[in-house]
Amino acid sequence: MSKIDHSLFSAHEHASEQAFGPCPKCDGKLSIRRGKSGPFIGCTEYPQCDYSKPLHEHENADIKVIDGSSCPLCSSLLVIKKGRFGLFIGCIDFPICHYIESTKKAEDTHVDCPLCKKGHLAKRANKFGKSFYSCTLYPKCKYVLNSPPVAQSCPECQWPVMIKKSSAGKLQCPQKLCGYKSDG
Repeated sequence: MSKIDHSLFSAHEHASEQAFGPCPKCDGKLSIRRGKSGPFIGCTEYPQCDYSKPLHEHENADIKVIDGSSCPLCSSLLVIKKGRFGLFIGCIDFPICHYIESTKKAEDTHVDCPLCKKGHLAKRANKFGKSFYSCTLYPKCKYVLNSPPVAQSCPECQWPVMIKKSSAGKLQCPQKLCGYKSDG
């Protein structure tokens, strides 16, 4: 005789017991559904009712109030928050005010953008932490470099910016058609 009560492990009984509440649109049952983007909570009356919501709500957690700060949109306090993409600064009156800013500031290289000639190239990091250099007037100007820029003209094509390719100080023209490389 088995000491395990198998009635405790029947899947069809427990699936109906999960309480997600009634559907706010049609009062049908809500259950875990699977789609191309992964699991979500959806109405069992689909396709007549198309209500769905994420399985995990990505709520932002307030970490610390920044004393003496004020939101540029509504003059409320600013808070350091943790969201699904990491730390950021946001207004304490969210969701009424949607002001946010990054905690990571771009480092200005003081090298003029050779494409728009109005902005500067600033060091930024992508979501994996790798550095790149882009124009401060993005999205109007989409000039980008993957290596540190140097404010020096290329001797062959006269492009106003060169890039540093190694710690030995070798310079290279970023223009693909030029291909100039200095000896160091």
